Amino acid sequence: MRSAAVVSGMTLISRLFGFLRDVILATSFGVSAATDAFYVALRIPNLMRRLFAEGSFSLAFVPVFSEYRKQRSEQELKSLLDHVAGMLLSVLIIVVSVGVLFAPGLVSLFGPGFTDPAQHALATDMLRITFPYALFISLTALAGGVLNSFGRFAIPAVTPVLLNIALISAALFLAPRMDVPIVALAWGVLAAGVIQLLFQIPSLMRLGLLPRPRWSLSHAGVRRIGRLMIPTLFGSSVAQINLLIDTMIASLLVTGSITWLFYSDRLLEFPLGVFGIALSTVILPSLSRSHASDDHHAFGATLSWGVRAGLLIAIPAAVGLGVLAAPITATLFSYGSFTANDVHMTAWSVAAYALGLPAYVLVKVLAPAFFSRQNTRLPVIAAVVSMVTNMGLNVLFVWFLWDGDLAPAHMGLALASSIAAWLQVVILSTALRRDQFGLMQQRFWRLLIAALVAAAIMGGVIHWLAGELSVWWPLGFVERMLRLLGIIGLGAVIYGLVSLALGVSYRQFWQQRDMAQGESKQD
Repeated sequence: MRSAAVVSGMTLISRLFGFLRDVILATSFGVSAATDAFYVALRIPNLMRRLFAEGSFSLAFVPVFSEYRKQRSEQELKSLLDHVAGMLLSVLIIVVSVGVLFAPGLVSLFGPGFTDPAQHALATDMLRITFPYALFISLTALAGGVLNSFGRFAIPAVTPVLLNIALISAALFLAPRMDVPIVALAWGVLAAGVIQLLFQIPSLMRLGLLPRPRWSLSHAGVRRIGRLMIPTLFGSSVAQINLLIDTMIASLLVTGSITWLFYSDRLLEFPLGVFGIALSTVILPSLSRSHASDDHHAFGATLSWGVRAGLLIAIPAAVGLGVLAAPITATLFSYGSFTANDVHMTAWSVAAYALGLPAYVLVKVLAPAFFSRQNTRLPVIAAVVSMVTNMGLNVLFVWFLWDGDLAPAHMGLALASSIAAWLQVVILSTALRRDQFGLMQQRFWRLLIAALVAAAIMGGVIHWLAGELSVWWPLGFVERMLRLLGIIGLGAVIYGLVSLALGVSYRQFWQQRDMAQGESKQD
């Protein structure tokens, strides 16, 4: 829990800078064909980042690296790191080169609605600038995986702040000096990749683990990581693939749909990053060590802790995000070029994404239970089923909502992603129950019911306090922010008190050993 708190704290700082970045970008650039072009140019290397960095690579690398650290010599550990760095670097150079060369085709593929030649050309130019970001951020993820394996969580968790600082600087200082201002953001992304990698190097040097890239396909550890990576490409990154599919379809909708979905995703990423990814980051090395030590009980206790902690936080976060979707959007973005219509359109998709927030968090906790055991088959099956479901629901919901009066069409894309995420959770949790890890004990159901009841009461109170959106329009930024923070703070207090009254013990989450002993008695 202390490690999770460190990661959450550092991620919170990053997300706050991210919100500042989004406010500046929304105010400076608004919603237009140019912003849609930039977010397509950003989304594609971001997908590469998730595939080669935080997603597939980390989930394949950390378990093998942890096993080497526990069972092999220091020299063998360094040899593994050197060879992994060499192979990763060579693959990334090839991928980035292909991406830059075929940028026009990638824009046509992922932005099929970009029929305006000027918009297509702008997206292509920016993609050629942003694509190398995937190389630098993937090497940064390699460094972060090493540090996390040694219990050094703070530096990797705070590193994303540098991306936000780079984009803020590009928007404020570089954009006014360029003929096409939004291109400055693409250069900011590239600079951020370089800076984040350099930021990790001193920490690696202090551990004596700064890699010296070597190239050899015959290294046993590299081959194991490679075999694990191939299936985990789907298993760990289906949410990002679904998001990219959403972007493709959104490009066919009204102008601004891509940007509305982007800002909605940014609001979703706040609780998901602060809590979901933090839990995943912390429990993966722990699960890997337990598996390497053949400690079945410790493995199950850690996994159960992660599931309960994730739900206890994600459920009220989802309710709060859904109920306050419009006030949050208005408070953060509704200035300058970001219009009232943009607020309403963004709020629709925020509410739809909020329905899936607990599922996104649970996937971050459940998937490492398979990857830490180097079991990739089930996560891949779950991911493929989820992705196919998302694609089918996308078509169904967009068709149903197109020119309809119920909601804008882009909301259907967010809703489809949420439903697909829940399906992925069902598949993963069912498999873990079959493996007898004891996730669905009586203690779990008591906590789940208490969290749902407390969140429902909290949601009713904050809905009443927020009032109509018309109340928010006359307020300035400071007044809106104070009002919003007051409502959120009161909501958190209400949720905490009600859940305590219903029997939830928060103390258990800080005492893993006591909790594990309690579970053993219940088992």
